[in-house]
Amino acid sequence: MDQTTLDAPTLTQMQHWTRVVGLAQQMILERSADLAERALKMKHIEPHPNLEKIAEIQSRMASKGMEVWELFLARANGQGAEVAMTPADQDRRFADHRWRDNPVFDLIRQMYLLASEYLLQLADSVDGLDPRQKEKLRFATQRFVEAASPANFPFTNPLVIERTIETNGENLLTGLEHLMADLDRGQLTHTDGSGFELGRNIATTPGKVVYETPLYQLIQYSPTTETVQATPLLIFPPWINRYYILDLNAEKSFVRWAVAQGLTVFMVSWKSADASMADVGLEDYVLRGQVDAIDVVRDLLGVPSVHVIGYCVAGTVLAATLALLAARGEADKVASATFFTTQVDFSQAGDLRLFVDDEQIAMIDSLVTDGYLDGRYLAATFNLLRGQDLIWNYVVNNYLLGKEYPQFDLLYWNGDTTNLPAKWHHAYLTDFYRDNRLVQPDSIVIDGTAIDLRRITTPSYIQAGIEDHIAPACSVWKLMENFSGPKRFLLAGSGHIAGVVNPPAARKYQYWTCEGEAGDFESFRAAAHETRGSWWPDWIDWLGTLAPKQVPARGARVPGEGKLPAIEDAPGRYVRTR
Repeated sequence: MDQTTLDAPTLTQMQHWTRVVGLAQQMILERSADLAERALKMKHIEPHPNLEKIAEIQSRMASKGMEVWELFLARANGQGAEVAMTPADQDRRFADHRWRDNPVFDLIRQMYLLASEYLLQLADSVDGLDPRQKEKLRFATQRFVEAASPANFPFTNPLVIERTIETNGENLLTGLEHLMADLDRGQLTHTDGSGFELGRNIATTPGKVVYETPLYQLIQYSPTTETVQATPLLIFPPWINRYYILDLNAEKSFVRWAVAQGLTVFMVSWKSADASMADVGLEDYVLRGQVDAIDVVRDLLGVPSVHVIGYCVAGTVLAATLALLAARGEADKVASATFFTTQVDFSQAGDLRLFVDDEQIAMIDSLVTDGYLDGRYLAATFNLLRGQDLIWNYVVNNYLLGKEYPQFDLLYWNGDTTNLPAKWHHAYLTDFYRDNRLVQPDSIVIDGTAIDLRRITTPSYIQAGIEDHIAPACSVWKLMENFSGPKRFLLAGSGHIAGVVNPPAARKYQYWTCEGEAGDFESFRAAAHETRGSWWPDWIDWLGTLAPKQVPARGARVPGEGKLPAIEDAPGRYVRTR
């Protein structure tokens, strides 16, 4: 399997491989014709293939295809055994040397990459589509291209073939067991979850649940410093996933780090939706969720205001909460607001927008059971956005190679899905993603009060991830354009999760800041200064300048020692509810 040369091909072998290449080219042409036909059938548009561009693409493909075929023949005849590295060799799917060392698998790889390039270019050649429809066509084509990779099939992947021979097929039996188990779970497994236990080796920062409603539990963490900032910190994680992404383990925990910086930290742990939450909507998450938690913390500690953090969708709702407080003259309840990878203007919300039209929303509504949406459906959608990393990579490793699952806390969290109230999820897709109403002044009314983001004057720290595929950085920037108070924008290295969970001790990634005025995201990027490492110290310095007063870490600053007795130890029951 590692041979780099082959004997001169016989006439029969030549005929065979000529047939293979011919069939591959035929399949590509048939697939391209099918894509073009689908484009022509799209509603409310008058698309037409750009025949001149298609002819140019076909000509270029034929030329490249001939080069690939000639290289294969040369190698098969013992000539040109050394294969020059190309940009395509950076593709992680084909990183193993076996894909290049064996001429047959190199031919399969090269033909696939050529076909992928052709199909994506063909999708771009359809004129007459509005930008959104063109994005949908390219997205669908990209997903097809990922699924069709020869790495995903046992007889066209040299690693699988070699593994099958070595194990006498045991890898395929193990892979079948993995597949059957995943079908029973209704979810692709990414990691071995048996090694993780909440409160033992994950979500371990000491604290107590001090307050509970049918919507959330409030966790207060134990201080580790003699004094703490007078203004406490209240964190609103997204209810799409479990809160402990911010408390994975002692080394990665944002919560533990924030406590060590002298903050009194509170965390909201949302309840995973069940039939009792069928009527929960935006007003509930604003009034009976965020506003209620803000008031509970203020009353418990006897402070006029709190610092708040909103992560992803919880940040979106936090913007609505701040606008409501501003409209009611209660903005001083919040001393500062920090937004992790948050969007309020969804006009550039990335590939997730492609899932939000009337047909898609109707399909999602059809999946609702007892008033809530099973979180596994949403997890599958997020996985699809990074299909190669979060789907096909695991199909190969788990099902074809039959590898044992690794133990990885981040992947364990990623698979620990939560259910969503159907009414709220429908409104979120239609009002925010589809109709973009949150940035339309007075378009959304909460408890009889119309809200306008322009009324928000709360000091805001806005963090985005440069590689974020869920909340693109250019979309997160739009908070800068909709808030009226002092704002600091920071662009972190990596994406939606690793860009946020990046402790200083890890010495990973970098971040960009701009001390001057930047009128738009492009201007920020052009003027921004890069700093290596975690952005967390920048944030804590910013927070300290707003409310530097210190108080002793005793009394109500200790969980259960104030007017709210401890209900149970952190992480609490709600995070364990499935």
